[in-house]
Amino acid sequence: MFAGLATLDVIHRIDESPGRNEKVTAHAQFVAAGGPAANAAVTFAALGGEAILLTVLGSGPIAEAVTAELASVNVHVIDIAPDLVDTTPVSSVSVIASTGERSVVGGDAAAIIAPAPRPEELARVLADADVVLLDGHHPQLAIAVAAGASDAGVPSVLDAGRWKDVMPGVIDQVTDVVASADFRVPGASTSEETAARLVSDGSPIVILTAGAEPVRWWSAGTYGEVPVPTVDAVDTLGAGDVFHGAYAYALARGADIKQRIVFANEVAATRCATVGPRSWLRTIARIPLDQGDR
Repeated sequence: MFAGLATLDVIHRIDESPGRNEKVTAHAQFVAAGGPAANAAVTFAALGGEAILLTVLGSGPIAEAVTAELASVNVHVIDIAPDLVDTTPVSSVSVIASTGERSVVGGDAAAIIAPAPRPEELARVLADADVVLLDGHHPQLAIAVAAGASDAGVPSVLDAGRWKDVMPGVIDQVTDVVASADFRVPGASTSEETAARLVSDGSPIVILTAGAEPVRWWSAGTYGEVPVPTVDAVDTLGAGDVFHGAYAYALARGADIKQRIVFANEVAATRCATVGPRSWLRTIARIPLDQGDR
């Protein structure tokens, strides 16, 4: 089960970012659902898992487009606030063709006030869940899902991209905190300080990703690093979300920490080496989960 943000992404592949009051022509354009939880769910489904996404879309044509696009890649959407009108966020994304780097201008969930899911609905979905992933967007949803997963004994992954006010009530409930290099707990000035704080505060598993740099992890007094595969990156949009989705899949399959990270690295690298938001999905099902001590 995945809980969090879903958006409609309008993606332009360009040679360079436009200057002030300048127009540029895109080589290619794509429209697809996006958002951390949604992208992770898409990855999980492409790997062969059954992905259910709890999110907030509301009514209207954009919500319908997001739901239909996610259904086309085998993600089942449950909208916890279907009565909201025209609330689905839209993001404009530019990807530089020569480097694969992306820039995003878009809405997130900050302006959307959504309730927690109905307890009976949440319990029903959790009853069949092998793993839960949440991104901290939609605070009431995040708190309810984190607490529900903890009570049900379901392993849970927090996609910690940036600090949000809801984080204290979520971090204490999840089993795995997977944070980006930019994530900072209050008072920490580096990712190392952030990891140390999370570990000292009792997070069972803490993982730090940093793009092409090695992934670092802490668990039960042990520490390790896992190198990231070297690829010719042509499109990095959603690569972190893809890592989280693959990590969740490996966790659901019972892989140990290092196996989860190795597998997630391979899947995210495949995404970065492929142009477009969906074409890479056809190849990741062939990536083996059991990769030994690589």
